[in-house]
Amino acid sequence: MRQGWRWFGPEAPVTLDEVRQTGATNIVSSLHQVPIGRAWTEKEVRERQSLIETTPADRSPLVWSVVESIPIPDAVKRKGGAAKAEIEAWIASLEAVAACGIPIVCYNFMPVVDWTRTELDFVTPTGATAMRFDHERFAAFDLFVLERPDAGQQYSAEDRERARVVFEAMSEEEIAEITRIITSALPGSTTEPLTIPAFREKLVAYSGIDAARLRRHLIEFLEAVTPAAEARGVKLTLHPDDPPRSLFGLPRIASTGDDYAALFDAVPSAANGMCYCTGSLGVRADNDLPAIARRFASRIHFAHLRATTREGDGRTFHESAHLEGDVDMVAVLRELVAEDKRRGAEDTIVFRSDHGHRMLDDLDKVVTPGYPAIGRMRGLAELRGILHALGAPPT
Repeated sequence: MRQGWRWFGPEAPVTLDEVRQTGATNIVSSLHQVPIGRAWTEKEVRERQSLIETTPADRSPLVWSVVESIPIPDAVKRKGGAAKAEIEAWIASLEAVAACGIPIVCYNFMPVVDWTRTELDFVTPTGATAMRFDHERFAAFDLFVLERPDAGQQYSAEDRERARVVFEAMSEEEIAEITRIITSALPGSTTEPLTIPAFREKLVAYSGIDAARLRRHLIEFLEAVTPAAEARGVKLTLHPDDPPRSLFGLPRIASTGDDYAALFDAVPSAANGMCYCTGSLGVRADNDLPAIARRFASRIHFAHLRATTREGDGRTFHESAHLEGDVDMVAVLRELVAEDKRRGAEDTIVFRSDHGHRMLDDLDKVVTPGYPAIGRMRGLAELRGILHALGAPPT
């Protein structure tokens, strides 16, 4: 398995030399400066690739192995195959990536909101901070800040009352903060920052789009783009929903093993794969992570490895240290190592330590939410230790 590191580009707080110091060898990056929907050019991709792969004297080489991600425009999610111009632009971006020899593309198909949290610096018992999704605070935002018309029908009476109590106890500063967190694009998101009125308009645009229709749109997208990926030797990897359940009444279609099975059955090409994210899938207690890895082993080309801890009734969760929480990371890696050994050196799985606690010196620095250097380095070191114990040291 190849150890990766998500790098947000030359303006990122973590430099490429600092990435080298973590022991990571494979870079996961994207052209975040390109507007969503505009085709990437080969020149732009090669410029980023040169920045990553031109190794200074006496430095360890890095290789750009994964594009995370080429954002899928909202029109594709709403219209499916009818969004022909947007799909053609996406294929053009894929072709630019393929021309540069980058073999893996990660993407997601979450409507309106991407990965969602309510707190970015929840204080853990160690004093490090983590990201957290608090169901009651989320409901308070949905019901009393966003004031979504249908929201009351989607929460129980008990949930509505608890949300009201939480909202009434929130200061103006807290309301502004949770609004900023939920409506602004988080790092690596494929959504753009939204005002509350724009947020409401986006939700209205999805009226009448249920899970079956959204899945059909994703299948239509895959039917259009997968032949281009297959012809160029690129693996497409769909990231799970985060969290893996409906938010704001919107459908989610990549939350369980059966969700992925439906997509693989519909588009059986080997280029149609998954980004196996233990943190996203692990939020649901009914997702058996080792079983999912075993079931879709041949489809896994890229893995996000992190852990979460479910709180209370399981709807609230926070990011855990990589070897803690509700994810049996040893069992997960045992499955991934078995698949990696079956494939051989030419098609090894790229993994990265996903997210990480904000800790030590990073508590006093400007960091990218979810992506501090030290917490991710701790996670990578722990994952590397498991791989050594399993007799499969990473490259």
